[in-house]
Amino acid sequence: MTARILVVDDIPANVKLLEARLLAEYFEVLTAEDGLKALAICANAQVDLILLDIMMPGMDGFEVCERLKSDPRTAHIPVIMVTALDQPADRVRGLKAGADDFLTKPVNDLQLISRVKSLLRLKTLSDELNMRSETARNIGIEDLLRAGDGRADEAGQVLLVDGRANSQERIIRTLKPIAQVVAMSDPQAALFEAAERPFELVIVNSNFEGYDPLRLCSQLRSLERTRFLPVLLVTEQGADEMIVRALDLGVNDYIVRPIDPNELVARCLTQIRRKRYNDRLRASVQQTIELAVTDALTGLHNRRYLDNHLKVLFDRSLARGRPLSVLITDIDRFKTVNDTYGHDAGDEVLKEFAARIRSTVRGADLACRYGGEEFVVVMPDTTADIAAAVAERLRAAVENMPVKLRDGGVAINITASFGISSRLDTIEAPEQLMKQADLALYEAKRAGRNRVVASAA
Repeated sequence: MTARILVVDDIPANVKLLEARLLAEYFEVLTAEDGLKALAICANAQVDLILLDIMMPGMDGFEVCERLKSDPRTAHIPVIMVTALDQPADRVRGLKAGADDFLTKPVNDLQLISRVKSLLRLKTLSDELNMRSETARNIGIEDLLRAGDGRADEAGQVLLVDGRANSQERIIRTLKPIAQVVAMSDPQAALFEAAERPFELVIVNSNFEGYDPLRLCSQLRSLERTRFLPVLLVTEQGADEMIVRALDLGVNDYIVRPIDPNELVARCLTQIRRKRYNDRLRASVQQTIELAVTDALTGLHNRRYLDNHLKVLFDRSLARGRPLSVLITDIDRFKTVNDTYGHDAGDEVLKEFAARIRSTVRGADLACRYGGEEFVVVMPDTTADIAAAVAERLRAAVENMPVKLRDGGVAINITASFGISSRLDTIEAPEQLMKQADLALYEAKRAGRNRVVASAA
């Protein structure tokens, strides 16, 4: 794993020590001796993670972290505070400022590298989602970023897996102001529960007798439904080996006993906030994909999707020796509709025409708006005769049912022409199949419109 890490500390010896440890793991290291220089570097260079000292002259680490997390350009960068302060109140203050974790000086090498790698994996996921949703920035990326600021409006949904009833009661009581907690003492039953319900965080307490809690953590990471579900591990003081193994397995965070209630609340809020942020990003990506392949007016697939998916269907037909037919249809004299009734009426006609196509073809068929008033239906496992029968049924449905406009109650009579082609041995590419259907459509238009013509080639 390669990444660029910024080390911020006003003591040169501390910087050199951290730099040496990170360089040994092949990370690229940038350094800054104060908060202002750190902010400048983050504003002008790609930084994947920040190791930030708290006690610095001028601007302390808390303020630096707050500034980083309040700026949409740097809010996604993980921050680990490296400090001599080891009081729970200091950790809580840092977490509220937006820090992702704390390391106490002198820094434990195993925890340093494990925590760095764990946070970098999370950042890689968020970076990929951000990149894929870049085209959706105009539909609310600032809202997505604000969703990550920890001010959740709704109570979080938390699953607590804890082997002791008194421990369950304390954690439930602590989290009551911010979350609805479901507590379970059977790890395997909890695994099924996590897969079936929309939890936003799983807390795994390591207090089980005769059961390795890391097994549950591993299973949560293995299941598709729980792969991105944040996991917080509760451990004993000094359980460094378990912590390192947990972080390597993909556990998001940990807290040591005795649990400080404020720290537990702050860490849980951080994980719930991040889960909601990434969920929103994934939804944005899905919406972007749908927008990219769907015609906004008719709801059918668009030409971009057709160009990509037709090749898949063609190659499958070729490999399996199965028939494949293409239907191209065009609304006759559509320009007259626009000229007579206006473009809004034309849009209504297009939407109704698309609806009739959708109701006529099968679920396995691919219906697309090719452009303007032209539509394409790709029909797998369909011979030319069956495709022509489908086209004739659609032609009759268009001709026999006028389109009624919503405003004014005007009924517009329309007809459509159809061209059919089917994959033959002489057709070696999907482009040829489309060309033959287009020629058949041209012949239907030339012969008087409102008819179905199948390609003879």
